[in-house]
Amino acid sequence: MQTSFNMKTKLFSPLIILTIFLFSCNNSGKVEVKDTSEMHKATQEEIDQLMENFILAESGSTIQIPEGFYELNNQLILDDVKNVIVQGAGMDKTIISFKTLKTGGEGIKVAGSNNVTLQDFTVYDAPGDGIKTQHCDTMIFRRLNTTWTNGDKSKNGTYALYPVQCKNVIVDECIASHSRDAGIYVGQSENVIVKNSTAFGNVAGIEIENCDNAEVYNCKAYDNAGGILVFNLPGLMKADASNTRIFDNEIIENNHINFALDDSTNSGNAVTQIPPGSGVIILAGKNVEVFNNKILRNKTVGVVVASYQITQYPFDTSNGWSPYSYDIYVHDNEYERPSALPDLTKELGKLLSMKNAYGAMKTQDIVYDGIWDDARGNDITKNPMNICFKEPQIDDLHFSYYELSEKISDIKSYKDYTPFVCEHEVLTDVTSLKEL
Repeated sequence: MQTSFNMKTKLFSPLIILTIFLFSCNNSGKVEVKDTSEMHKATQEEIDQLMENFILAESGSTIQIPEGFYELNNQLILDDVKNVIVQGAGMDKTIISFKTLKTGGEGIKVAGSNNVTLQDFTVYDAPGDGIKTQHCDTMIFRRLNTTWTNGDKSKNGTYALYPVQCKNVIVDECIASHSRDAGIYVGQSENVIVKNSTAFGNVAGIEIENCDNAEVYNCKAYDNAGGILVFNLPGLMKADASNTRIFDNEIIENNHINFALDDSTNSGNAVTQIPPGSGVIILAGKNVEVFNNKILRNKTVGVVVASYQITQYPFDTSNGWSPYSYDIYVHDNEYERPSALPDLTKELGKLLSMKNAYGAMKTQDIVYDGIWDDARGNDITKNPMNICFKEPQIDDLHFSYYELSEKISDIKSYKDYTPFVCEHEVLTDVTSLKEL
């Protein structure tokens, strides 16, 4: 097995890091939100009615949220219901603010429910997650906007839209912004579609984590630290997952600073390691296909394929989880390298920017960390992990793969992509979701 170098080693001088940091700080404190001063402000009676509608919701009911600005100091919770629709008057017409909420994490939570649709409203300033759904089957998010209005983004909630441990999830025509982890996060779920949606100003725009059978398409991810992520992380109830397709998306200028809270315990918050300027990151992914996307002007790297060892976090494989990325197919995407300097604020950014095959401070289009499982072979040039790239403009791209070492001076990078020119079709079946 090839192993990664010590990511905690200080590679570069503080002066260089400060210079790059100044260039990378774009829009870090700018939050654009709708002017609500002219909106109808919901009365206490209207707020009480909304709370009662959630508490007393019966299966088969529709909860109407009329036009207006609702300031709530309690969560809205649906628990163990079926066939319920929560219907606002429109993203710009129904706004629910949780800025004064002092207890509970999420603004809206749906748990243990089947066939629930949330649509046509906006959520502001939840102390934790904007909208969280857990242990649900057939969960539809449609035309929702979830964001935070704080100037200090490190005080924002973790996820804007957060379906976890669900089956049959649709996120359609939604907007997610300014979360300090992922804007649209789908975790430990099966059968997932994220489409026609926009994520901006987050640490990660869209993240598919430990999910089986997922598609992300016709989305826009811009001005995040990382655009679209496909992660398989250790220590979760749902271990290894596979079969994800990322296609027909615009992944553009994801050059925002990474404002995720530092993981002082070094226990494994991988999102803190995302270098600003990352388009697509595949970490410990299995059966992932990335194609027909516009991956433009991400200042550090367009696409990264990496195994979990690159994080230097500890992990446990006793539940069958594997740290390796394998059966990856990246093809027919459009790339454009920006004029901006790559990131040096994160250790992974330093590696990609300073130890690549094209010289220091060069943006990379495609990077493979070169870590493989000895059980699958002993020669990286034989492509034991079946990492496939087939880009029409690949001769003009900056492609690097690595021979990593504990000693920084021994790290080597190569630009020969020919061992990885291959095809690997990834199959997903979300046909039944497309009818919802």
